[in-house]
Amino acid sequence: MKNTKQQSHILAPAASRHNQKANSSNIQHTVKRIWEYMRQYKRLFVLVLMLVVVSSLLSLVGPYLLGKAVDTLIAGVDQKTLLQLIVLLMVVFLLQSITVWFQNYWMITVAQQTIYQIRKDLFHHVLRLPLLFFQKRQSGELMSRLTNDIENVSQTLNTSVIQLATSLLTLVGTVVFMLLLSPLLTVLTFIIVPLMFLGMKWITKRTNRYFKQQQNDIGELNGYVEETLSGHHIIKLFNQEERVEQKFEERNQRLRESGYWAQVYSGFIPKLMNSLNNLSFAIIVGIGALLVFNGTGVTVGVIVAFTTYARQFTRPLNDLANQFNTILSAVAGAERVFDIIDEAKEDAHDYEHPKSLNQKFTGDVRFSSVYFSYEQGVDTLEDVSFHAKPGEVIALIGPTGAGKTTIISLLSRLYEVNKGNIYIDNQNISEIPRSELREQMGIVLQDSFLFDTSIKENIRYGHLEATDEAVITAAKSANADSFISQLEQGYDTILDSNGSGISQGQRQLISIARAMLASPAILILDEATSSIDTIAEIKINDALSNLMKGRTTFVIAHRLNTIKHADQILVLEHGKVIEQGNHEQLLRNKGFYANLVRSQNRS
Repeated sequence: MKNTKQQSHILAPAASRHNQKANSSNIQHTVKRIWEYMRQYKRLFVLVLMLVVVSSLLSLVGPYLLGKAVDTLIAGVDQKTLLQLIVLLMVVFLLQSITVWFQNYWMITVAQQTIYQIRKDLFHHVLRLPLLFFQKRQSGELMSRLTNDIENVSQTLNTSVIQLATSLLTLVGTVVFMLLLSPLLTVLTFIIVPLMFLGMKWITKRTNRYFKQQQNDIGELNGYVEETLSGHHIIKLFNQEERVEQKFEERNQRLRESGYWAQVYSGFIPKLMNSLNNLSFAIIVGIGALLVFNGTGVTVGVIVAFTTYARQFTRPLNDLANQFNTILSAVAGAERVFDIIDEAKEDAHDYEHPKSLNQKFTGDVRFSSVYFSYEQGVDTLEDVSFHAKPGEVIALIGPTGAGKTTIISLLSRLYEVNKGNIYIDNQNISEIPRSELREQMGIVLQDSFLFDTSIKENIRYGHLEATDEAVITAAKSANADSFISQLEQGYDTILDSNGSGISQGQRQLISIARAMLASPAILILDEATSSIDTIAEIKINDALSNLMKGRTTFVIAHRLNTIKHADQILVLEHGKVIEQGNHEQLLRNKGFYANLVRSQNRS
């Protein structure tokens, strides 16, 4: 695969140049966006740059004073002058150390504040992305962008910005001092510059591609690991350990290869610089010695200072090359972060001037010729219409993929309808802010998600301002108080997201208590009892009956005996409502529903 890519690169130079221009444009755009965050702290950043200028100048003065001290010592000038030079040299090095410490301290402040804001904006944006976005991406891959990629940018801002500025200033200043000391030796030192330039061009041309690929491979591997850990029990039950390990190995191999070549090419930089640096040092010492012996005005002190400057000349080039690779890696991470921030927010689909409700729903729900598709050209719902009056129970049944859950998702605006309208209390829900719409909805899912906190806080999630007394009252109404009270820590018992330590039925009761505390006008029960044993189902159905009183309720169920008392039953197939009515009416129709009832009764 790698050879094929290399051949195609050789055979298509025009495409390669186009990609390089695109990459350059992307890098500039990404750096500009990072600066938009940093400019909030530009005063402190300017102060950092001023200290960088001071520390760079001090680092340039040091070798000059050292050369003067050597010439003073050789010339046998009085010790007082020599001592003054030594003291001055010590002061210069001390001041340089102080300025470096402060510039690093303040740059870290700027960097951490910048990263804090980027991380905050990213997380804020992720919470408001539409559901379709998460269905197309692995959560582990998103985690990689929230953590690894942002940390990569953080490390670069902490160190590379200062290093970049210091290297550029040192490079320019070193050339000036070298010209002042000896134009001839300066010209000889510059012999290695074209070699450095050609070497760096060859290396950096390849490192950008591999660093970007490395970041993508890290995200993909993290996503697969997160998926594997989440589904480990299924993997074990179906004896798929070897298959999973093989898929992990494939991703691990890709990461190893991209990481290997990224590090190999970037590793060439210090080796190249060291070799050229040694070559430069040999030239300066050799030619310099000849100039000293021939009495050309070049002194031993000049040679000492010049060798130091020569190293300072190649070191900034080396640092610039290393920082260039680091910055490329960080830019690749920043691009992945900004890709998420640039995703269309769910709120972007809100009505331009949403109407605040300022009142509670009565629960009148109406679907009017609603069409929806997850993929263009493939209708998931087609011309769905029904009317749920306040307090009615609406049951949704049908085979898997019929569109039951999609109706619920559209009602809560997890997705937007493609065509048609949904009304609550005669108001189009697209004109209602999502936050206010969902505040008046309660949902109990088949697999209730619990947070890594106490039972009390899990219930309080339905209404964060609720008192402890209100939490306990909701738990009692949901038939959850009896088992909670028997736990050693009671309502302060800490749970995890898997709800370990309590049964599936008990998790459902906590979820019902959470919904009860929210006191919603519209209730959604998505197969809330499908994975519960018969005894637990009795308790849960009793709790659900309390919860459903006076509320418009939508029930998705496979067990038909749980919905035969519903006011309306919508029978869906292939995204269409093929039958509609109550239990008795649908039995008399002797259609799909009647056949389904007979089939379950025989079972």
